[in-house]
Amino acid sequence: MQAIRDFLDRLDASPWAAAAMAWGLRLFVALLILLIGWWIARRIADALRRVLGRTGADPLLGDFLRNVVFVLLLAVVITGALDRLGVPTASLLAVLGAAGLAIGLALQSSLSHLAAGVLLMVFRPFRIGQFIEVAGASGTVQHVSLMHTHLLTADNREVVIPNGKVAGDAITNANARATRRVDLVVGIGYEDDVGQAMQVVQEIMAADPRILQEPAPTVVVSQLADSSVNLAIRPWAKTSDVWGVQTSLLRAIKERFAQENISIPFPQSEMTVRQLAGTGAVPASPPAVDAKATPAGDDAAR
Repeated sequence: MQAIRDFLDRLDASPWAAAAMAWGLRLFVALLILLIGWWIARRIADALRRVLGRTGADPLLGDFLRNVVFVLLLAVVITGALDRLGVPTASLLAVLGAAGLAIGLALQSSLSHLAAGVLLMVFRPFRIGQFIEVAGASGTVQHVSLMHTHLLTADNREVVIPNGKVAGDAITNANARATRRVDLVVGIGYEDDVGQAMQVVQEIMAADPRILQEPAPTVVVSQLADSSVNLAIRPWAKTSDVWGVQTSLLRAIKERFAQENISIPFPQSEMTVRQLAGTGAVPASPPAVDAKATPAGDDAAR
């Protein structure tokens, strides 16, 4: 015991105490940096989300950007705290960078969809409830996530499209404008009065309150087809009334044309059978047939 006391008496504890105090001070400062930095990072991220909410941005986009900003700021704070403790952060950052690169290469496709989802939420080429055509599919937009766009088709099927395909393809938005033009083509016979037919169509459009008078609806001769004179009918209507105007207008034109004795040509074929001269008999071989198809004018909606 005496030997131990002599050793402790000879031991100068001042360097150890100074080192412990210095390390404790660094630890305290590092914890202080971590706590204050975490609080500041959270306040900045929350403020960003509130700003995006006031601008009308998608809530999902606001949450995503808030989390991204918070994680990046927190990474900076943790790096500063570790550096204050004396941890060599250069090698740590190199390891994290290499790991991030490897993860990015492995998730390249998913990250491209994620980036496309962010762009769709920022630029908003379409909104929830609008009818769009994109990537070979068409339907009403039900939901846009960071990775996929969900469409509901007219026959109640759900189509899920990766955002990378949506952002990289042409998008046709049927509801982007308040009004739309209805394009119809109706064929009449060559023996019919074109002026009368055009006047009948104008009367039908004037009687429909859903058809706008500005821009004015038009009826013009668009084509002299093989068996019909094609009329291009182009009324304007509110976007929500387009389908109803198209179907009711076609029916009204058919009924009024029948009342006015204006014909709508339909496909027909003429067949001629040749007989042997002087015998009245039909040849044994299949008769020569002259078939002439007379297709109707395109009276369907484009």
